[in-house]
Amino acid sequence: MNLASGEPRLSPWVGAFGPLLIAEIGGNHEGSFEAALHLTDLAIESGADVIKFQVYTGDTLVSPIESPSRHRHFQRFELSPDQHLFLAERIISAGRRYNASVWDVGVLEWLDPFLDFYKIGSGDLTAYPVLAAHALRGKPMLLSTGLASLDEVLATVRFVRSVNPVYELPGQLALLQCTSMYPTADGEVNLRVVETLRDAIGVPVGYSDHTTDSLALLAAAARGAEVLEFHFTDCREGRTFRDHAISLTRDEVKLLASQIARLQRIMGNGQKCATQGEVESGHTVDFRRAVYCRRALKAGDELCAEDLVVLRPNHGLDARSFDNACGRRVSADTPAFAAISLDHG
Repeated sequence: MNLASGEPRLSPWVGAFGPLLIAEIGGNHEGSFEAALHLTDLAIESGADVIKFQVYTGDTLVSPIESPSRHRHFQRFELSPDQHLFLAERIISAGRRYNASVWDVGVLEWLDPFLDFYKIGSGDLTAYPVLAAHALRGKPMLLSTGLASLDEVLATVRFVRSVNPVYELPGQLALLQCTSMYPTADGEVNLRVVETLRDAIGVPVGYSDHTTDSLALLAAAARGAEVLEFHFTDCREGRTFRDHAISLTRDEVKLLASQIARLQRIMGNGQKCATQGEVESGHTVDFRRAVYCRRALKAGDELCAEDLVVLRPNHGLDARSFDNACGRRVSADTPAFAAISLDHG
């Protein structure tokens, strides 16, 4: 299947537990290949669907004149192309999906075969040349929307679709509600934007987390987020690089996955009906009321409201027929508080 040609494909935004779980190692390796390997193995064990990195060089990302300290930071966190390819192969051979935010479009020439979708970080939502380089290749694209207004998100979606109409097709484009603060305060998470983006653009929408626990991720899953992205580390204690503080560990991801799986069962299918448990337990009868006689009645007695009471269980005449019972005649002698049989003559 040639994605660049515009042929449709199955949605890439489906995970083993419902929402697609993306464990973002990002820069938490801090430039150490050994640390990257260690984090990769832990992320594989966590059960995340996708294990993600960031691929860049300081020289192609930050101006050394305008922001020398940031330039040095990214230079220090660089991994080599061979190291990135080794990590990609390790992840894929373990049965997980590899992904990376590509912040140097020249990287696509050698990394693209390992990507089944493109992830565009919030900082590049308005970097139209970067967006165009990805969009021309036509693979599904996931856009983070931190820093942006709704108008900016809409403008970027229009631009991407103008570059390649494949992004008009279902499943080819997805969005993440995101707040680019590290950590993100509760009052700035704004999960209701998940619905805002879905209603405004009509594409799959998820959530990219920068809080310090998993509550917002669970809440996003409950609100129908189709993709959940979170930073990943081995431990947070004693770390100075900021992203460790907003990251989940292997065991926390395992717990998150099990909670989401349970949440999916709790959310159900939206069809309102008596459940299998309610029916098999007898509660649909035992908990509901029927029409009973308040006093002993003789066959042929005409019923009035004062003769009747609604009681559990729902044997005989359903309580919803109370008014219809009035004026009818009893077909047999009936003791007080017994279910009533009516004369159908």
